[in-house]
Amino acid sequence: MIHKNILSITAIAFSLLMVSCTSNNKFKIEKGKIGELTSQTKIKDLSSIFKKDSIVRNLSEGAQGDNYFQEDDEYFVYEKGGKLLLTIMPKEQLDSTSTIKSVEINDARFKTETGINLNSSFSEINSSNNINRVESTFSSATLFIDDLNATIAIDKEELGLKEFSTQKVTLEQIPDLAKMKSFIIWFN
Repeated sequence: MIHKNILSITAIAFSLLMVSCTSNNKFKIEKGKIGELTSQTKIKDLSSIFKKDSIVRNLSEGAQGDNYFQEDDEYFVYEKGGKLLLTIMPKEQLDSTSTIKSVEINDARFKTETGINLNSSFSEINSSNNINRVESTFSSATLFIDDLNATIAIDKEELGLKEFSTQKVTLEQIPDLAKMKSFIIWFN
């Protein structure tokens, strides 16, 4: 009888461990992978991957369209309750068999093995990742992290610089407490 109880407890513990690992993997970021999304995932597979969530499609008009400001299709993944999780961009527009070009992380529960997420400060990002280069735009500094094939944008206001300046930014200029403006994983 004691043997049956131990066996039952072991089976329950193993089941809980599997459920726990599965839910953590849903929010895990790796190079070429975010949760169940990989570089091989096709746009048509999004509805089955996110069957418990909602997907809003903002499709471009392609080469025939008049909207010059929207070049790419966008797929917004919302969880039940309305929280935006991810913004997915396909490689090919208006093509359900296309694979994914990039995924913007919109929820802080998504994190890397080293714990980097949307709420991470520059010092956390810098201490656990190799930042390969920094590029300046008019309104932000973009960090390139080849280990994740990711870009992280930091608003120039966080850097104490005027917006709409083309001043070059170095890693040494970025304050430790600067927060990220966007976190994008590239699948190319």
